[in-house]
Amino acid sequence: MGNEYFVGTSILKRPEGYTYADYKLWPEGERWELIQGDAWSMSPAPKRRHQTILGSLYAQLDRYFLGKPCRPHIAPVDVFLLLDSEEIESATNVVQPDAFVVCDQSKLREECIVGAPDFVLEILSLSTAMKDQTQKRLLYERSGVLEYWILNPDTYEVIIYNRKNSETFGLPRVADIRTGVSVSLFEALVLSIRPEEVT
Repeated sequence: MGNEYFVGTSILKRPEGYTYADYKLWPEGERWELIQGDAWSMSPAPKRRHQTILGSLYAQLDRYFLGKPCRPHIAPVDVFLLLDSEEIESATNVVQPDAFVVCDQSKLREECIVGAPDFVLEILSLSTAMKDQTQKRLLYERSGVLEYWILNPDTYEVIIYNRKNSETFGLPRVADIRTGVSVSLFEALVLSIRPEEVT
């Protein structure tokens, strides 16, 4: 892409920032996210353990929401978190959460989601851990995500952020996904992982 690559991270920056118009021109086999105009590589691909856990959790979401108006999704799906003056082409925030739930049908497009999901789950990996816990958390908070989970696939620890008012997340709470964790937004939805199934 011909711009400065910051060693030790997966981020590309340039003074004027990147937009979705740039994003569309990048090689089709590569996965990127845009956060405030900075381009974050989604490579290398997640490890098998990450994907096994994600697959299990998505299957639980899919079963729960069967026949309900809210719909779960799994990466890679582009989610546009537009600023007030932005259109799709000028978007500077385009992310691909590991799993998420959207209840507002007007946000659903054939090729993407436009607007904040209600619930977002990110599973940490070496290449995304810093971004998921900092830049992405702040972006989700500003954009109106109601509940944000960050799961450590090695310890099964989940850090849970809930919107305490109209603008910010409250202090996080920590739970163990092995014992089952309730998603506070949805009645009787409990997500869990059995370690013996993650091989």
